[in-house]
Amino acid sequence: MKLGMFAVDGEARLGLAWGENRVVDVAAAQRKLSEAGLVADGPVAGGDLLSVITEWDGPAGQALRALHQALAAVGNAPWTPAGGGVVFDPEEVEMLPPLGRPGKNVLCLGKNYEEHAREVNSDRPEYPVVFSKATTSLTGHGSGILRHRGVTDQLDYEGELAVVIGRTARGVSRAKAMDYIFGYTLINDVTARDWQWRHQQWHLGKSFDTFCPMGPFVVPKEFAPRVQDMVLQTRVNGELRQTGRLSDLIFDIPTILEVITAGITLEPGDVIATGTPAGVGIGFQPPRFLEVGDEIEISVDGVGTLRNRVIEG
Repeated sequence: MKLGMFAVDGEARLGLAWGENRVVDVAAAQRKLSEAGLVADGPVAGGDLLSVITEWDGPAGQALRALHQALAAVGNAPWTPAGGGVVFDPEEVEMLPPLGRPGKNVLCLGKNYEEHAREVNSDRPEYPVVFSKATTSLTGHGSGILRHRGVTDQLDYEGELAVVIGRTARGVSRAKAMDYIFGYTLINDVTARDWQWRHQQWHLGKSFDTFCPMGPFVVPKEFAPRVQDMVLQTRVNGELRQTGRLSDLIFDIPTILEVITAGITLEPGDVIATGTPAGVGIGFQPPRFLEVGDEIEISVDGVGTLRNRVIEG
């Protein structure tokens, strides 16, 4: 199961991925399937992913699991082709950041793969390096990454797996940490390297508008591969640039949660990007920064593929 948000004619809708290249309007599918007697009648939560997360162990989660099962058995009903108001091609609609604008900045881990730390001439960190990206930097799958010409000359990519928090978390131990994870999504931690180094901190260079593509979907952890089996890959214009096993994180997800929640309360819908592997543009000699027209694809089998193109602006 993969859940996300998309817009049709400016109207945001809760979506459920169906197969490889379709997204279902959950509310519309619920009506069709209930008319056929395949699921119970009634709306699913509040029509957005955050409401689903907060009610995942209650009616919303039960309704979505039933809907997911019913779609697997529905066959070729008249409403199942894309374009009929229920089923859509995700490349033909506006995919939104799946969690909208979270209540907190997106939290991120820096230098969390040893080879990436080396390629940026840094030692292996002793403690997790945590920074944040402004929520105004969020954008969805398929949307453009602004070039910010005249502002930065060093536009770079960083493919990352992100975790989505499912329960309020404070003072969480490593042993209990995974109980607080709702699921996983993908992030491109786009970075203006010149701003990152110039200001001696990372927030500005990582928070420009459009610098946090996210999605296209969130995969609840019960439907996702085991984290230790995940492999993240980033391609630029089809060329493989990054490959990283999540089992190679310096600080694993339980450690990250334990450190952050020691003094910060995390809430449902908060997002933490776990770090990027080696292969970023600045790591090449000479560096290979992004330009207008470049397409970046970030993928993890079982989680999805996040695709964005650099545009003028």
